[in-house]
Amino acid sequence: MQPIFRIASSGIESTTADELADGEDRYILDVRNPDEHAEGIIPGAVKMPLPTVKERMDEIPREEKIYVICAAGGRSIKACKDLMAHGYRCVNVKDGMNAYHGPLEK
Repeated sequence: MQPIFRIASSGIESTTADELADGEDRYILDVRNPDEHAEGIIPGAVKMPLPTVKERMDEIPREEKIYVICAAGGRSIKACKDLMAHGYRCVNVKDGMNAYHGPLEK
C-alpha cells in the first residue's frame, strides 16, 4: 500500500505515523532526544537528536527519501527544513511518535 502524502503549507511533504508501521523499507530519521529514544524507536530508525542533525548530515543518504519523526511533529518539521535546504528529500511524520502504534525496539 502506498503511503498518503500531503504537502503542508510549509511545502514539506507529510504522512501519518501509522504509515510507517506497514513494514516497508524506508530511511527513518528519529530526531528525538536520547531519553525519548530510550522509550523505544521504530525498528531500523536512525537516532539523530535534532541539535546534531546539521553536524551529522553527511551520515544521511542523499539518494533516499528521508522520513523524519519526533514526538509530536515540531522538531521533525525543523529537521526537514534544514535537510531540504541542503538538497535532501524529506517527509515529515505528522503527530510523530505520539501517534505511532506499530512495533518498537529498545
